[in-house]
Amino acid sequence: MRRYGILLLVAVLFTAALARDALDGWIAATDLPSHIVDTSTEVRDRDGVLLRAYTVADGRWRLGARPDQVDPLYISMLLAYEDKRFQDHNGVDLRAMLRAGAQAAISGRIVSGASTLSMQVARLLEEGSTGKWKGKLRQIRVALALERRMDKAQILTLYLTLAPYGGNLEGVRAATLAWFGKEPMRLTPAQAALLVALPQSPEARRPDENPDAARAARDRVLTRMVQAGVLTAEAHQAARRAPVPSTRRAFPVLAPHMADRAVADAPDARQHDLTLRAPVQRRFERLAGQVLQGKSRHLSIAIVAADHRDGEILASVGSGGYRAGPREGYVDMTRALRSPGSTLKPLVYALSFDQGLAHPETLIDDTPVDFGGYAPQNFDGEFRGRLRVSDALRLSLNIPAVRLTRALGPARLMAGLRRAGADPQLPGGRAGLAVALGGVGLRLEGLVQLYAGLANGGRVVDLRWRRGARDNEQAQRLVGPAAAWHVGHILSRLSPPPGARAWPMAYKTGTSYGHRDAWAVGYDGAHVVGVWIGRPDGTPVPGAFGGDLAAPVLFAAFERLGGAPVPLPSPPPGALLVPNAGLPAPLQVFRPRGPEVRRAARGHAPRLAFPPDGARLPVRQEGLTAKVRAGVPPFSWLANGRPVVTGARRREVTLPDPGRGFLTLTVIDAEGRADRAQLRLD
Repeated sequence: MRRYGILLLVAVLFTAALARDALDGWIAATDLPSHIVDTSTEVRDRDGVLLRAYTVADGRWRLGARPDQVDPLYISMLLAYEDKRFQDHNGVDLRAMLRAGAQAAISGRIVSGASTLSMQVARLLEEGSTGKWKGKLRQIRVALALERRMDKAQILTLYLTLAPYGGNLEGVRAATLAWFGKEPMRLTPAQAALLVALPQSPEARRPDENPDAARAARDRVLTRMVQAGVLTAEAHQAARRAPVPSTRRAFPVLAPHMADRAVADAPDARQHDLTLRAPVQRRFERLAGQVLQGKSRHLSIAIVAADHRDGEILASVGSGGYRAGPREGYVDMTRALRSPGSTLKPLVYALSFDQGLAHPETLIDDTPVDFGGYAPQNFDGEFRGRLRVSDALRLSLNIPAVRLTRALGPARLMAGLRRAGADPQLPGGRAGLAVALGGVGLRLEGLVQLYAGLANGGRVVDLRWRRGARDNEQAQRLVGPAAAWHVGHILSRLSPPPGARAWPMAYKTGTSYGHRDAWAVGYDGAHVVGVWIGRPDGTPVPGAFGGDLAAPVLFAAFERLGGAPVPLPSPPPGALLVPNAGLPAPLQVFRPRGPEVRRAARGHAPRLAFPPDGARLPVRQEGLTAKVRAGVPPFSWLANGRPVVTGARRREVTLPDPGRGFLTLTVIDAEGRADRAQLRLD
């Protein structure tokens, strides 16, 4: 008998070995679904904050998530509720299966499930069903195979990425962003319990559509967590009192133009890390929207801010709103070619200082002049005679800037722009003197890069928006430190716009020909900011001036950068700080190079004779009478920036009744010179 017993034991062991080998072969031969999951492309700021995400090809929000990116409380609750022996089984929990089978046999219905997280991942990978035995057997086989080829953390990562949470939401990160408006690193017990409950029946328990079902399912999870020792009774009661979310939140869409640019630049990447700061970007986008409120529905805005010490872009606003409509919000105006107006004058003066053509205390003539048929005029049509170069720059006079450009040579000015990395685009080929006054195409980003070079002591700064990208470690010189400092010192003495908080910055405004573009660019000891306002289609905006429109936005933007103002630097050793009399004789008065033809002024600029500035007048049914003296007809009359009378040759006109309230009345003559008055009509 003993011998037969030994033979029977050997036979049983041999049969078990054969069965095990057969099972191993069956698992090894499993045709696994691809576990390389297509996840949403994400664009993040410098601190890892999500700026924008894109749906996957089938329109689902599926953001990748690892266990270390999720609150440990949620992981504990998930495992306690769904698969408490997850760390110990090989994909199938035999004890849970036996328990579930016994309960079903006794009660005649399914009382508890036996599906492990590994089996759920198998189903999610194949998008299979859970109810049929054939499907369940397939899940068991795939789960066993997954456990052999992946570790527990990888399987849990797949669950955290693929689990459904209602609608087109997949993965715990998509769920927390949509239902709670935050990443899953910090969750309350109530939030964690809802996330555990939703994947079991994601449509029937959607909080925004079935809040009662969502709450009931969440509370069942909370009760089980007390029984499992994950939550205390006090935490359980507090969590049950928390409301479930009633609406689904929109996903972040910060810096949408820059995000689109990053994706287009590297379409195969799933994560793009930018230099932007999400809080600054958010404040700037809010500012842009506020600026456009109440203004023409065709008007747009762009703002770029960077740290000129390292070239990293901190915020980039391409429009006043990322949407279709008259404002053409989908157009990124930070990269649109526009005329920069007078914003190039600081470069003209910096190059002139650097070349020894002038000094801030040098005297220069602001008188009528003709350069071979090109006769520039100042914006206001006036001439100031002989004045200091520093005053000419502060007043943004055109004639002194053109005189200096003539001495430099327009080609040298263009070379300076290219050296700064501004990428100027010249319509018509050869550069002329009009380049100094904005006769060249420039992007807002390029203009900010130019000013970053001036702010950085004359050393070229390459702006960059992608983390880790450094294009030019050995930056070249734009101008010397002394020339850059002198320009900054001059511009820092400009008064801030009315109502703006004083800020220790150097800044310049500009208005392109025909009032198509309003600009303001400035810098302090650390940051440089550029603002553009205009119409994307290039249509003129009557009455638009950089000083009125863009400069207040520039000062508001600096306030929203966060932190204390950083003062401008002290003068470098090479800066010559002497009055005019202390300059070398050749620098005391600017002597033009090449012939200049003095030109008689064509009359005086227009002046409003009536109504006077500050007047308070009654509203009359017949309209508002206005008179202009001097200037060259025909005249255009504007009310609050809108043309109301054009082509008028008479000096007295009756304007349509503008209604009650405050009114800015502007008259512009045939040579573009203007005068205005602020009125109140009762």
